[in-house]
Amino acid sequence: MLVGAACLGFILIYNNKITNFRRVHNAAGLNLQCFTYKELAQATDGFKEELGRGAFGIVYKGVMPMGSITTIAVKKLDRVAQDTEKEFRTEVNVIGQTHHKNLVRLLGFCDEGPHRLLVYEYMNNGTVASFLFGDLKPNWNQRTQIAMGITRGLAYLHEECSTQIIHCDIKPQNILLDEYYNARISDFGLAKLLMINQSRTLTNIRGTKGYVAPEWFRNTQVTTKVDVYSFGVLLLEIITCRKSLADLEFGDGENPILTDWVWDCFREGRLDTLVENDTEALTDKKRLERFVKVGIWCIQEDSSLRPTMRKACQMLEGILEVKFPPCPSPFTSTG
Repeated sequence: MLVGAACLGFILIYNNKITNFRRVHNAAGLNLQCFTYKELAQATDGFKEELGRGAFGIVYKGVMPMGSITTIAVKKLDRVAQDTEKEFRTEVNVIGQTHHKNLVRLLGFCDEGPHRLLVYEYMNNGTVASFLFGDLKPNWNQRTQIAMGITRGLAYLHEECSTQIIHCDIKPQNILLDEYYNARISDFGLAKLLMINQSRTLTNIRGTKGYVAPEWFRNTQVTTKVDVYSFGVLLLEIITCRKSLADLEFGDGENPILTDWVWDCFREGRLDTLVENDTEALTDKKRLERFVKVGIWCIQEDSSLRPTMRKACQMLEGILEVKFPPCPSPFTSTG
């Protein structure tokens, strides 16, 4: 009886601690739930169904009743610095305070021993990458609305959050689509959770080849303008439905680097080449030209020439005039 009472007392104390810990996070107004590793393993059936892979880890599909949400996406972070429990929770709290219709919502997390996991709402229409680069060319109006959603989400992260968030890895694989095909930025804020020397490209450089801003290679201060550059590349991909680096998709005489090819077509007045056989885009020439010019401004090698995401959004909307952009790479271009 004594042993049984002791065990029962231990279980009650343990459950009370877990409940109180979760209440502390919910009481802070974050509405984040702290999960155990076992709970997330069960929710994902042993991390069985993989949704995608990225620089930060692997995402799995799971099922867990959380109010009106049952399907979740669980990201197992595999590059988080060890012995940074306090920093991890601080950054999770920052991410948890973000609320915007163009961001994927963080529902909870796991911070148990060596395990660091993030629990997000599930986006059932996949990534912008699968949307853009499939067999069928997506609708022009849908593409322009997706571009607008991304600009609004980034403007929020850069200017409206209590703590400024630089994404550092904007690319089509990190933009998800909800059931209405609204763009939802994912993985925002995760850059601060990584070890400083972990990346997809080079040491001390965060990002993915084809989307990395030039200043990463110059040992200069990194600002929100690195996101602007990456967005510019992504915007040109959305316009053309072509990947930033995809030499097999190009014909003879065409530049395999998307940004250079777009600049050549723009400079030579061949915008129709960018959206060949896309009737909707071809009949919407004013918006097409405006979007291309904004994209070129965003990929300027000189970061001071790039607009803020707020200005980029206003230019895409037609609120601000978009002037004729200069050559985006004057220091490296031979044209």
